[in-house]
Amino acid sequence: MNTSAATRPALRTPLCDLLGCEYPVVQTAMGWVAGSSLVAATTNAGGFGFLAGATIAADRIEAEILRVKKLTDDRPFGLNFHMFQPNAQQLLDLAVKYKIRAVSYGRGPDKKTIGRLRDAGIVCMPTVGALKHAQKAIEMGANVITIQGGEGGGHTGSVPTTVLLPQVVDAVDVPVVAAGGFYDGRGLLSALAFGAQGIAMGTRFLMTSDSGVPQETLARYLAAKDAEKIRISHLVDGMPQRMIPNEYLAMLEKASPFKRVRIALSLALQWKAQTGMTTGHALSVLWQALREDPASVAQTVMAANAPMLLQRSMVDGKPAEGVMSAGQVAALIGRLDSCEQVIRGIAAQAQERLQALTTVRTNAIQP
Repeated sequence: MNTSAATRPALRTPLCDLLGCEYPVVQTAMGWVAGSSLVAATTNAGGFGFLAGATIAADRIEAEILRVKKLTDDRPFGLNFHMFQPNAQQLLDLAVKYKIRAVSYGRGPDKKTIGRLRDAGIVCMPTVGALKHAQKAIEMGANVITIQGGEGGGHTGSVPTTVLLPQVVDAVDVPVVAAGGFYDGRGLLSALAFGAQGIAMGTRFLMTSDSGVPQETLARYLAAKDAEKIRISHLVDGMPQRMIPNEYLAMLEKASPFKRVRIALSLALQWKAQTGMTTGHALSVLWQALREDPASVAQTVMAANAPMLLQRSMVDGKPAEGVMSAGQVAALIGRLDSCEQVIRGIAAQAQERLQALTTVRTNAIQP
C-alpha cells in the first residue's frame, strides 16, 4: 500500500486543517486508555488524539499534557472533560493555558464556558448520539460535532451510524465526524461519501500495540469474534453501554436490584475518594440532576460504576472483574498493530477503494 504525498490530498478534508492533522482520523478519549503515550502515537502517525482528562488524576493532568507536547514536538491534540468532574475548571484553564487545539465533552458546558474556549481558538467538539443533541450542542456553541451510532462502544444510542450520520449531516452547518462501526479505510471512505469530514475511533485504537492496555485484557478483546455478542447493557451505570460480556456482567445480571444499588454506592464512594470529590461537590451534582431531571438521580449515583470498573480492566489487568467497553468492530480486529500501521493502512485502503470506484465509473461510461 502506497501512502505517498500524491495520494493524500483526496483524503484531506477541512477537518484536517481545523485540527491540524494529516489524516481525518480521530482517536477518542477512552477512559484509562487515552493517556499521553497513545495520544502521542496517534498524533505522530498523522491522526488527531484526545487525552482522557476525565480519568487522569488532577495532580497528573498537566504533566500528561506537557508529555504529549514533548513527544509530538508540540503538534496539535485534544483534551476531553466532563463538567461534573471536581477539577473541571482546572481542565478548562489548562486547555486555554496550553492552547489545546480541541476539546471533547458530552452534555454539560454552558454557553459562557464554550464561549471562553472558542475565544481562545479552541475547537469545541462534543460527541452526541441523536440529532436533537447535535442541534442543542451547536446552539450552545459547538463548532464540530462527533456523532456516534449504536455500533459504537461504551455509552451509545440505539440509532445506527448509517441512519444517524446522514440525518445530522443534512441538518447542521458545522463539520461532522462519524463514530461507531469504523476501523478501516472502507469505513473512512463511506463516511466521507455520507458527507462527514472524518471518522473517530475508540475500539480500533484501544486494540493497538500503543494503547498500554494490559495483555490480559487485550487477549479478551482479540478473542471476541462474534459481533452480536458485543452487546448493550444498562446494568453498569443505568445508561446503555456496549461491552464485551464477561464474568462481572454475568454477576450483575443475576444480582438482585438491592445488590446492584449496594455495588453502585460502594463504587461511587471509591470514585469520590479517588477523584478527591468533596461531599459538597457530590451533593451539588446530585442537586443539579434533581433539578434538571429527577429520574436521572439514580443514574447519577450509578455513573461512578463505569470509570471504576473500567479501571479494573484497563489499568489493573483484571478483565473478569471489570467491564470492557467495545464497539462491535472488535470482532473484526484480529491483531494489535501500532497506531502508525493503523492510520497509514486506513489511508492507503481508502485511497485504493476510491481509485477502484473511479475505475468502475470510467469503465461504465466507455462505449
